[in-house]
Amino acid sequence: MYSADAGRVETTPGSELHFIHQDLALIGQLTAAENLALARGAGAAAFAPYGDRSRGDRARELIARFGPEFDVDIPVQALSPAQRAIVAISRARDGWIHSANVLFLDEPTESLHKNEVEVLFEAVRKLAAEGTGIVFVSHRLDEMLALSHRVVVLRDGRKVADGKVADIDESRLVHLIAAAEVEAEHRREAAEPGEVALDVRGLSGSNVANFGLRVRAGEVVGIAGVLGSGRETVPALLYGAVESEAERFRIAGKPYERRSPAESLRRGIVFAPADRAALGTVREMSARENLTLPHLQLVRGRFGHISPGAERARTAAVLNDFDVKPRNTEQRIALFSGGNQQKIVIARSLHNDPRLLLFDEPTQGVDVGAKASIYSAIARGAADGAAVVVSSSDAKELLAICDRVIVMRDGSAAASFEGDDLTEQQLIAAGYGLP
Repeated sequence: MYSADAGRVETTPGSELHFIHQDLALIGQLTAAENLALARGAGAAAFAPYGDRSRGDRARELIARFGPEFDVDIPVQALSPAQRAIVAISRARDGWIHSANVLFLDEPTESLHKNEVEVLFEAVRKLAAEGTGIVFVSHRLDEMLALSHRVVVLRDGRKVADGKVADIDESRLVHLIAAAEVEAEHRREAAEPGEVALDVRGLSGSNVANFGLRVRAGEVVGIAGVLGSGRETVPALLYGAVESEAERFRIAGKPYERRSPAESLRRGIVFAPADRAALGTVREMSARENLTLPHLQLVRGRFGHISPGAERARTAAVLNDFDVKPRNTEQRIALFSGGNQQKIVIARSLHNDPRLLLFDEPTQGVDVGAKASIYSAIARGAADGAAVVVSSSDAKELLAICDRVIVMRDGSAAASFEGDDLTEQQLIAAGYGLP
């Protein structure tokens, strides 16, 4: 029996399976105490005031088991991602008859920074020490090997490996998942850049101040930096999704002053945001509709109407070209895996010969096979003449796909690296202001 309130499936008497889904299923406007109380149900306290003090006490008691205390009386949306994950674990753990249950965690670290990951892992280890079975579903192989005792590998819906962590390493995992050797230290071969496609000086907005950037056609430039450095805001500023001011902003030599997403599309600028669920896709629409929505002019018939045949043919070709599975043009995009959703978002970005490609965390939450496909797509966009800007928290990713990387710190560009100076150590040191 499945119960949506606590994400629970009964198996044998007294034993249960508990699930924490990737989106956590918390109500952001409610407090942690209210979210926990909502999962338990009203029961005998149906007519008690909603802010009953006992609810806060109960929430603090549950949360204290998994790490440092935090305010349970503020909206969950104001908590850090790690704290929200702790609320979800506390909700799943509440009311267990005994500890011999199984907790499933689906991509729990996707939105967490490195220091927050350890907070979550400590909570998971405490549960395991009490006898709880943990199933940790993740694309982050280093985290899986650090946390797990045993690893099961799935590929195309089939189990291809099952063994102890002590008997496997990351390179072997990559091979099993991707069904091919993926070169861990792959580096992009520098191409001869073309004309200046993007020329920005004195860009300011949100948490970014006085930022400058020049990118040539065919060049891939990375934006690195710790969370909050401004790195994660730059693509949205360049796209016009976040209000900004600039001393100079030119696309292919032409001034671009009143920036907006609609005008950016008209000028050949496309943006693939990090939060594909909320910002990158229309969840209730099909793969076909998501792929063609920003480019309807490509599938219009003689009298301006959308041609269903042209739309389906174009979508089927894209799904095949990017190896999207399943190749069902009418399947709702929310039902595709995270990696296949991201492939669709990236494929849509490459439609109609874009002039400037902007990516924020392009491979967040995807497996190594999808990651390789996305890297190839980005390289393809640059080879076709687009200027490319990639913001990422993954230093290895930036090393693999970029010609040059700018490191952000405190809202401004702190350093720039290319050629032999472009190393993971340099990126990390510059991000933290170390010599």
